[in-house]
Amino acid sequence: MKRIVVTGTGLAVPGLDRPLDLFGDGSPAVGFDPATALKGKEMRGKDRASRLGLCAADAALRDAGLLADDGTYREPGEATAVVVSSNLGTLETACEFTDTVARETVTGLSPLGLPQTSSNVVAGWIAIRYGLRGPNLTVCNGATSGLDAVHWACHLILAGRCRRAVVVGVEPPPRPSESSSDRNRATSPPPWSWRAPPTRPDEAPARTRPSPPTPAAPTPRAPSPSPSPRSPVPVELRLATGHLDLTDRFGDCSGALGVLQCAAGADHVRTHGTGAVLAVAGGTAADDAAAALLLTTEHRN
Repeated sequence: MKRIVVTGTGLAVPGLDRPLDLFGDGSPAVGFDPATALKGKEMRGKDRASRLGLCAADAALRDAGLLADDGTYREPGEATAVVVSSNLGTLETACEFTDTVARETVTGLSPLGLPQTSSNVVAGWIAIRYGLRGPNLTVCNGATSGLDAVHWACHLILAGRCRRAVVVGVEPPPRPSESSSDRNRATSPPPWSWRAPPTRPDEAPARTRPSPPTPAAPTPRAPSPSPSPRSPVPVELRLATGHLDLTDRFGDCSGALGVLQCAAGADHVRTHGTGAVLAVAGGTAADDAAAALLLTTEHRN
């Protein structure tokens, strides 16, 4: 089976320096600081989600050795795709524009800010910054969005649409501020061997319903739930020695979750030199799908 190997990881989570820090407390003194990292010439005129995505993409491309000293992309841009997972990345901008229209009609809108209402704005800015002219798309389909983005990137490569793909998962907070920046997160994928695409059930796990009391019984029995044909899939990252639920520490994560899982898991495998990680997302009562992705290491002589 042909394997797709991604060779760089990047992270833009406040207080953390690399994906392996997702397992611990990190070091705020040396970790990502949005108060400084999200400012500067390259960040002007961009929404917060795009700035986070650019930081993560830059870290991943540098880790993969694909950037020159001056920050330019070394490889042919037309052979590199960009796939972004973000369910709520442009929500804040869209709400601001809606409020402006309600107060001032369309005459109060700024044409410079209008592109930021597009769900594909993060992928667009990353492509512009590095001259990536391959396929460009955004996945925003709920809990499985992050793993789906990695899935699509793999298939773009397998289909010959591109030779490389940059995958980014990003979700800023609804009301961004430096004081709440610990909820910001963005990441790009790490090196791993692709075994199979994520599992996508056609329907959510069946919900159990209580059985009605038996009419013939003298005393009606208490309702008892019928067994579910499938157990819900927990939103967590399973390791060879245990499991880690990233949502316990970072909250829902939404579209960034699956990419964060891949980054953390691959950094774990790369650091320890062996093992495998199963990343799973979705499958809860509130979701209508589930996804899973197996990350392994490959040794070559």
